[in-house]
Amino acid sequence: MRRVSSLLMLTLCAGVAFGAQPSALEHQQAEARKEREALQARIAQVRERIEGQESARRDAANALKASESAISSINLRLAQLADRRKEVEAELDHLAVEIQSQKAVLAQRQQELGEQLRGQYAGRLSPWTALLSGDDPQSIGRDFSYLGYVTKSQAAAIQTVRDAVAELDGLQVRTREGKQELVKLADEAADRRKALQAQKREREQVLARIEDALAQQRSQASTLTQNEQRLGDLITGLQAEIARQAEQARREEARRQAEAARQAREQAERQRAERERASREAEQARLQVERARERAREEEQKAQQAPERFKGSVPGLYPDVSVAGGLRPDEMAPAPPDAQIAGEGPPKAQPVREAPAPQASPARPAPPRGFHGLDKNLPFPVQGTVQGRFGASRPEGGVWRGIVLRAPAGTAVHAIAQGRVVFSNWLSGFGNLMIIDHGAGYLSVYAYNQSLLKQVGDIVGSGDTIATVGATGGQVEPGLYFEIRHQGTPVNPLLWLGG
Repeated sequence: MRRVSSLLMLTLCAGVAFGAQPSALEHQQAEARKEREALQARIAQVRERIEGQESARRDAANALKASESAISSINLRLAQLADRRKEVEAELDHLAVEIQSQKAVLAQRQQELGEQLRGQYAGRLSPWTALLSGDDPQSIGRDFSYLGYVTKSQAAAIQTVRDAVAELDGLQVRTREGKQELVKLADEAADRRKALQAQKREREQVLARIEDALAQQRSQASTLTQNEQRLGDLITGLQAEIARQAEQARREEARRQAEAARQAREQAERQRAERERASREAEQARLQVERARERAREEEQKAQQAPERFKGSVPGLYPDVSVAGGLRPDEMAPAPPDAQIAGEGPPKAQPVREAPAPQASPARPAPPRGFHGLDKNLPFPVQGTVQGRFGASRPEGGVWRGIVLRAPAGTAVHAIAQGRVVFSNWLSGFGNLMIIDHGAGYLSVYAYNQSLLKQVGDIVGSGDTIATVGATGGQVEPGLYFEIRHQGTPVNPLLWLGG
């Protein structure tokens, strides 16, 4: 900011005189060259970074997407494994209860079957015993019926025991399978947790890379904001100085006109006084002539009344009129009304003093009525590819306030309209910068120039060569950064260009 202020003060001082001192300009250009040489050492790194910035940004975004997607999938699988583990554990608990219940049923069935067998053995009841007992047939038939019932009951009890044993075996098999599944689930969950930790580490690395990239972007955005602030402060100061000089010129012109009017009034007053004085002197001369004529007539009458001896004594008529009257007849002609006394007269008219004309460029004089602003369909300052369109987002942050015209280094840059150069110097972020005032609050801005061919105060016309295309201000590729501002606010240059 201090550098901008110093540049602004240099510019304003130069603008008052409409031209910069050669020694000061050479000193500023030498400083700019030193700064550009210092920047050249970093331009190669900046070029590689800029070229790889977009691909690196895409790679980081893709890596982050893959890592976070993998983490999400692993967490989902872990949640599924946890749910399945809970289901298996609940099923094992249920199986354990069923096994205990089935063991109790089996024990009861075994007890019942044992009691039946013990009772049958104690009663020594068997088909052969009943048949060989010698009892009557009805009793033998009842015994056989009872034996059939007992046999069926025993068979049912035995089948119940067998079913209970089979059910118990099935429950135990399911329990073993559930425990094996739990082991597998635990192993898979452990593997998934390891993968999750690896993905988290990868994500942290990706985030670190992205954070570095964001820090660089924030730094670039901050630099861009500072550059725009410098340019905005410079233009604001220039416009304030332009307005101040315009007001000063207006006041000076008003003062000059008032002074000219005062001198004209004084001149008219002097001429009027001189005419009055000349009129008075002419009147006095006329009165003197009249008095002389009156005296001559009186002397003539006296001469006619004199004795005849006086008439013959002097040859010629009225020999002593001149002696008596003091004037000869040919000297008594009336003076013209505006006759002037020798050695006197009205003073010559004094010329009206003009205000000193402002110093103009040797090539072009300033228009007498100043600059009228800008019109549409203006010529492009340089022919080239349009990049960085007005209002579009910039990769490093912010939006474009102008346009970039890509052209080979050394290409001539032309003024878009007539105006006066109000800034021609190096500005951080914009390199060799030129600003032209076109009047009516319009300024055109030309940045990144290789060379500046006009100085502060120079008058330029439409199409005049004012600079050459370059890559100053830390740029990588040659081109011209161009803005149009009205009352300090950037406007879309493409709406004005087209010629």
